[in-house]
Order: sequence, then C-alpha cells, then structure tokens
Amino acid sequence: MTEATHDEAHEGALGSRLNWLRAGVLGANDGIVSTAGLVVGVAGATDDRGALLTAGLAGLLAGSMSMAAGEYVSVSTQLDSEKAALAMERRELKEQPEAELEELTDLLEQRGLSREVAREAAQQLTERDALRAHARVELGIDPDDLTNPWHAAGASFVSFTVGALLPLLAIVLPPGGWRLPVTVVSVLASLFVTGWVSARLGAADPRHAVLRNVAGGALAMGVTYLAGVLLGAAGT
Repeated sequence: MTEATHDEAHEGALGSRLNWLRAGVLGANDGIVSTAGLVVGVAGATDDRGALLTAGLAGLLAGSMSMAAGEYVSVSTQLDSEKAALAMERRELKEQPEAELEELTDLLEQRGLSREVAREAAQQLTERDALRAHARVELGIDPDDLTNPWHAAGASFVSFTVGALLPLLAIVLPPGGWRLPVTVVSVLASLFVTGWVSARLGAADPRHAVLRNVAGGALAMGVTYLAGVLLGAAGT
C-alpha cells in the first residue's frame, strides 16, 4: 500500500512538471508569433531601426505583462476553488465522519479494489490523515501542492519574454536588406522547434503540431506585413 502511494506521488510530480514545461513552451510560442507579427507588420511600413525596436519592445512588454496578469487571475481563481473545496471537505469530515468514510470506501472500490480491501484502506487513510485522503482521492488535490498564482504569472512572463526576444533581435540586428528574411526564417525555425517540443510533451504526432505551428506563424506574418505595406503606402 505504501509503495503504491509512493509511485503515485512520483507520477503526479512528473505530470505536474510536464504541464509546467508544456505551458512554458506554449508561452514562448505566443511570444514568438505575436512579436513577429508586430515587427514584420511595422517592417512592411518602414525599415527604420528605431521604429522597429520601439514597436518590438512595446509588444514584448505589453504581451508579457498581459500574459502574466491573465495567468495570475486564472490561477488565483483556481486556488480559491481549491481552498473552498478543502474547507467544505474539512467541515464534512467533522460533521459526518461515518458518511465520509463510506464515501472514501466507495471511491477506492471504484478504482478496482474489492469492498473489503477498499474499506480497510479507507480506514487506514482516514486514521492517518482524513483530509489529505479525501483531497487526493475525491478532489484530486494535493493539500501540500496547491496552485501558486505568483509562480504561474512569473513563468508566463519569462516564457513569453524569451520567445519575444527572438523576432525582436532578428529584426533589429541584421543590416537593412537582411532584416525581413532573417526574421522570417528564424521565426519559422523556432516555431518548428516549439511545435515539435509541445507535441512530444503531449505524446502527440509532432508532424501535425509542427505544420499547424509553422503555417499559423507564416500566416500571421504575411497578414501583418501586407497590412504594414498598405498602411505605409497610404501614409505616403
């Protein structure tokens, strides 16, 4: 019984790390696409390095702050829900312990244990830590590892910023005639990598993910570049 719990804890920790890693890759992907679309659009209207740098930095800061704020609000809501669920479970355990023991027995039985073994396991788990047992089995929550909105916001900020730096540097560092092709090639190459990594982390076919990623990025840059050209022509 102890060994099974130990293995499950490791599997849960691994799944949590993979989820964070996948979220980081997707955040970087968002930074690449949004900033690339912005700077390529500006490049369609002007080749001034200062204008490109200003637009890219503004997009990087706005995007990273928006991602961080959105993730903070989302995860804070999730944390509030987890705390409320734990508080309700704590109250139910105090007011109706026998009913909660029966509920835990039923849940363990539904997972494949015989009725007798499920009852014994439920009693042992309840004696050890009733709230922890119900939190994990019934709610799917680890009381010692609740979601942290600040960690989520920081991770989103960093991943988006790292992704956004690539098109920003690609558009401002090369000489004038090379800026656009260097940016397009580097962005598509990075989208190939992020698509492949996110698919592998999700145990999906990387070919479809890579194709969607690269095609979406190419379309975003094409549309914004065309808009920049049209606006630049209208401005002159």
